[in-house]
Amino acid sequence: MELWGMGDLVIASPFLQAASQKYDVTLLVKTYTQDWQPRFWPNVKVVTFIAPWTAFEHKYMGVPYNLLIWPWAKMFRLWRQMTAEKFDFGVSARWYGSARRAGDPRDHLLLWFFRIKNRLGFPKLGSQLFLTKPLNAPEPGAHRYENWRVMGQALDLDLPPREKLQLRQTRHDRGIIVHTGAGQPVRVWPLDRYRFLVSRLRSKGFHVQVACDPDQESWWRRAGERDVTVPRGTALITLLEKAGLFIGNDSGPGHLAAFCGVPTFTIFGPQLPEWFASLHLASEWLDGKACPYKPCSDYCRFPLPYCMVNSQEEEVSRHVEAFLTRVLSDPAIPKLVPH
Repeated sequence: MELWGMGDLVIASPFLQAASQKYDVTLLVKTYTQDWQPRFWPNVKVVTFIAPWTAFEHKYMGVPYNLLIWPWAKMFRLWRQMTAEKFDFGVSARWYGSARRAGDPRDHLLLWFFRIKNRLGFPKLGSQLFLTKPLNAPEPGAHRYENWRVMGQALDLDLPPREKLQLRQTRHDRGIIVHTGAGQPVRVWPLDRYRFLVSRLRSKGFHVQVACDPDQESWWRRAGERDVTVPRGTALITLLEKAGLFIGNDSGPGHLAAFCGVPTFTIFGPQLPEWFASLHLASEWLDGKACPYKPCSDYCRFPLPYCMVNSQEEEVSRHVEAFLTRVLSDPAIPKLVPH
């Protein structure tokens, strides 16, 4: 199961691909994956479920744990469906909170609730009671992909280390995608600074396609960007597969671009690159500015997420241009063609 964000699911995808070669695999996941299954893991059966505790709105007011508003009828139907399958193994590689060695007890409870015979996860707060095989999590500084490698080892799957992953190479027009969206506002670098970066890249002769989230489209059009796109589902995958480079926030589209074989440059904020850098080996990033509360996920104690907004246009542009230079000089990477 992987019940959270798009980036989390991308990081789990090498495990899904390997597992589906040996097992009949069912993936319990959010609804946005309908277009992914035939492209990335065609042998995996997908069951969709939006767990109420994964809601981000009013997260820290306790609303996701208001049992009166939970979709109990849907959850009961899911329980019947999952228990009828009589699964041999259930796997949760998620970690919960800031403790990198701890798993998510809510996942572990679900595995037990579905009556799965062998339940694998990283225990926390006594959740080993719901697991038949508690596992030791990777070192605290390890990339999140390592969680899935641990799960793979427990299931006799030989997942390569991150530096040896073989990702697809399907790029065509070699243009640059600048995607300004992210799952949460605290991970969004200011749009006016992205506009500066886009103009600078175009002035150097590169073709730049601006993509964004739906709530950002009107801003870009007011700023004069006529060809801005808001890709979703299949359209997003198609756009990324034709790209030469991806520039954006710590976001699901960035992880998806890397998995499609596109080198990415990521502007990080509240999270740590060593945990969530994209899987493409040629990818690079700019770390978020220092904050005593980092890492944090989807909220900020301050009026503005200074870890993001204190990264200025000139600094980001210098790093992006250095990244471009390295990519253009790497013989193993298909070359960008200036527009």
